[in-house]
Amino acid sequence: MLLRAFKMKKMKKLFIAFVLTSALFSCKKETTTPNTSSNNTTDTTKTSNDVSISGFDCAGVKIVGTLTKDKVASNVTATITYTGGNGKIYPMNSHTSTGVIGLTATLQAGTLANGEGTLVYTISGTPTSSDTANFAITLGGKSCLISVKVEDVSQNPTSGYGPNITDIDGNTYKTVTIGTQTWMAENLKTAKYNDGTVIPNITDKTLWPNLTTGAWAYYNNDAANDAKYGKLYNWYAVSKTSNGNKNVCPTGWHVPTNAEWTVLTDYLGGESVSGGKMKEVGTTSWNILNTDATNTSLFSALPGGTRLNDGYDEVIGSQGYWWSSTEGLTNSAWCRSLGYGSGGISIFHFIKENGVSVRCLRD
Repeated sequence: MLLRAFKMKKMKKLFIAFVLTSALFSCKKETTTPNTSSNNTTDTTKTSNDVSISGFDCAGVKIVGTLTKDKVASNVTATITYTGGNGKIYPMNSHTSTGVIGLTATLQAGTLANGEGTLVYTISGTPTSSDTANFAITLGGKSCLISVKVEDVSQNPTSGYGPNITDIDGNTYKTVTIGTQTWMAENLKTAKYNDGTVIPNITDKTLWPNLTTGAWAYYNNDAANDAKYGKLYNWYAVSKTSNGNKNVCPTGWHVPTNAEWTVLTDYLGGESVSGGKMKEVGTTSWNILNTDATNTSLFSALPGGTRLNDGYDEVIGSQGYWWSSTEGLTNSAWCRSLGYGSGGISIFHFIKENGVSVRCLRD
């Protein structure tokens, strides 16, 4: 009996050990087998460990917005193009500045394109000095140095007003460097192309709707408006394709293209805020509101109004318009406008027969 009891006890222990071993094996097998029963599973192979790109376009970094010493960065971004992306998910990453310190460039988490794409870094913080802030970014095994200029709080733009220039008629204009561009800081007043050819002054407003050649007018045909607001020109006067390849701007200067206007407004923070930085302050020239006007760019935009293609003049004191040299549609061209009630800038097609102001850009 004792021997039999001993054998039964031993068999019971062996059975329990077998059951435990089987359970452990079953659990291990279950946790290492992927679930293939659904098509909505997350591809966990797309991790930051295998993110790769072929390279960055370091020379083509696009900076939007302005950094100023001791001022909190707002709406400042750096966009960089990459090639050879492999479609993988990358995590959020941040890079602190060197050179000018106090800034951080942050890239939010996202997914690379398969091939070429762009990354947008948001720059935040407060720069402690003026000069250049550098961000050494790295992604997918490639690196690049992004450099951003930091303006001095007392110098925006850094050069202030530059040397005056003179047109063919002897009118002189202030100039100002904003970013990489140098602009006239006053509206154009010439009555001639820079080769001496006269631009017709069309005072009969009934003729304006049918013009297909260059013309100018004073607002409301009143010469008193010229000194402050300059002349109003139809697009045929500024377009070399329409005026026989003539230039309405002084030698070494030209009417800016639509893309060159965009370079200016991007440098000043984008369409929503750049207008205020371009408008002359106060209400001497602008209507009483003159919303958000700071003129920190020294562009000194004035509301010269417009002569519409029906011959009527309107909105002097409340709205300013400026031509680009870029055609829009068959009967229109790209134009910029600033208004008394907004700190933004408007971009639109304007009828070519309309008369508006002109600002010239240095070649």
